[in-house]
Amino acid sequence: MNDSKILALITARAGSKRLPGKNTRDLGGLPLISWTIRAAQKSKYISKLILSSDDPKAIEIAKSENCEVPFLRPSSLSDDHSTSYDVAEHALKSMNMKYDWLVLLQPTSPFRSSEDIDSAIALSLNENADSVISVSEVDKSHLMLFMRNSNGRLESPYGISLKDLNNSRSQDLPIPYEINGALYVVKTSWFLERKTFFDESTISMVMPKERSVNIDTEMDWRLAEMYLKNIIGVKK
Repeated sequence: MNDSKILALITARAGSKRLPGKNTRDLGGLPLISWTIRAAQKSKYISKLILSSDDPKAIEIAKSENCEVPFLRPSSLSDDHSTSYDVAEHALKSMNMKYDWLVLLQPTSPFRSSEDIDSAIALSLNENADSVISVSEVDKSHLMLFMRNSNGRLESPYGISLKDLNNSRSQDLPIPYEINGALYVVKTSWFLERKTFFDESTISMVMPKERSVNIDTEMDWRLAEMYLKNIIGVKK
């Protein structure tokens, strides 16, 4: 398995609606996309790193960072209806399907480190896992998490009554996690057959909150800037 060919794919389309131009916007002296490129380039496992994009500015930045851009993403895969699966499938086919593993790296997770990338890949290889994704602890009190049914009423996500939940201590409840969007590592054959990045067989890898910032809104951007100023250990 150490001889596995691993393709890392960075995806960056031009048409973000909630935060236009985010992938090329300056964050701490670097374009957002450069944070992900530089982390991936330090990986000891990745065989090839490529960018899939329809954004001329993102492509220019990637090339200046020595990240390969082997194709221009088609317009049919660059709208709001395109899925990450569709984009990744196109990339694999464009690269002649010659890779055993695919690592999806979204530039909206700038603080994911090369160590995080290699930890996820190592976990995939060591466990021969079909899929590994990164998660982080939900930053709300366990007692404040609810499901909302079709009638607008609240339900406990823990399979107990709301009365029992109200009388519980947070430390007695399971720790809830959320997918942080930083890392998806999949076995290529499984991915193309299942047409998904994760299912019930997926193994999760926990990342700390300060490296799990996922930038999708202006508020997220401001949070990222705050981490840059105040959190030790974030490196370009």
